[in-house]
Amino acid sequence: MSATVSQFEVVRSVASAHPKARHGNAALWEALVIAVDSVWSHKLRSFLTLLGVIIGVASVVAVGASIEGLGTYVNERLTSVFGSNSFILARIARVGELSEEDWEKLIKRNKRIYPEDLRAVEERCDGCMAISPVLHARDDAKFGNETFYDAEVTGVSADLPRIQQLKVAEGRFLNSFDIEHARPLAFIGADIRKQLFGPIDVVGKEIKVGGESFTVLGVEESNGSFFGNSMDSSIYIPYTAYLKKYGMRRSLEVRIKSPSAEGFQSTQDEVRVIMRTRHHLRPNQDDDFDILASQAIQNSVDQFTGAIAAVVTPITLISLVVGGIVIMNIMLVTVTERTKEIGTRKAVGARRRDIMMQFLIESGLLASCGGVIGLLLAYGICVLIRNTTPVPMTITAGYILLSLVTSGGIGVISGIYPAHKASKLDPIVALSRE
Repeated sequence: MSATVSQFEVVRSVASAHPKARHGNAALWEALVIAVDSVWSHKLRSFLTLLGVIIGVASVVAVGASIEGLGTYVNERLTSVFGSNSFILARIARVGELSEEDWEKLIKRNKRIYPEDLRAVEERCDGCMAISPVLHARDDAKFGNETFYDAEVTGVSADLPRIQQLKVAEGRFLNSFDIEHARPLAFIGADIRKQLFGPIDVVGKEIKVGGESFTVLGVEESNGSFFGNSMDSSIYIPYTAYLKKYGMRRSLEVRIKSPSAEGFQSTQDEVRVIMRTRHHLRPNQDDDFDILASQAIQNSVDQFTGAIAAVVTPITLISLVVGGIVIMNIMLVTVTERTKEIGTRKAVGARRRDIMMQFLIESGLLASCGGVIGLLLAYGICVLIRNTTPVPMTITAGYILLSLVTSGGIGVISGIYPAHKASKLDPIVALSRE
């Protein structure tokens, strides 16, 4: 709608302004139609006005999608590595959470976990569905003239596939007989298979791990990467063979799986009682070992991503506030342009609240349109990032609702002052304006 409104729009505005012709929803509908006409008649100006809101909504949703995607990605990887309903028994399990002082205290207090402790848990724990030690070392693997440097050598038991996701691509995994007899066998990752052997068959071939010979038993399916680090560079060997190679007195890290979420806590308690009994601890003494649940790790990840969201989301919302300021500025210009229309409507009986409603609806409509366009833009950005990079993007209803409600709310708030200014115009003064 221009500064001098068309004859048709003035007549319609005048008719709609008469109290007898207006009732409830009809008045609201008429105000919406006028707002749509005004926005549509200034398409370029309206679009430029909406840019702040569009960018703000797109930023909020895209940032939210990346945060949620990060949390989902990490939790999925943790589940594949640690398994669900599982926990770790170790001398010290919470390495990353400890200060130097706490670390020194636990090193002095906690005892090493030995194979005898593992066997005691295996024999006495009725609630343990699967038990496997997990011992880590770094070493080079060789076959012929090829070398895979810095492979992750992991000593495990036959129960590991029951605890974490581990799929066999070729051959087979370790069994109980291999573990009991400490057989020099290796189950290798996809990257090691590719670099050392290429296209040839690998099952039955001998590789050198740290100078000692191991027969390849099978190959694991590719797991991809985790934050740029390959998850296909592992060599699984019997933990008994691992201890022979790297030292019998190493402390074990034992992973234990409960049969269900309901029995998870009781399984932990059972293992705790077994270990306290073996170590002859009195009731008033602290545990001299550590237990860490996989859920605790996931909770830490959730807290981390939540902290990121708490910091980043308010920053991205600032752009919506800037968009609201732009809307307020344009609405003030609109009030000035349409002074004569406002005066005409008030002269034939339009009330202050009718004028206020008209301009509030128009500012809210502008912001809501910007919110919808911003949402579509965010969706396009997320699809593009998801298809061209390994970065996961997950758009959630919470961020969509937050952005739309915020943009619409800011639009209405931004329109309050211009609407109030329009409603206070004196019809005589307004009509006398050129």
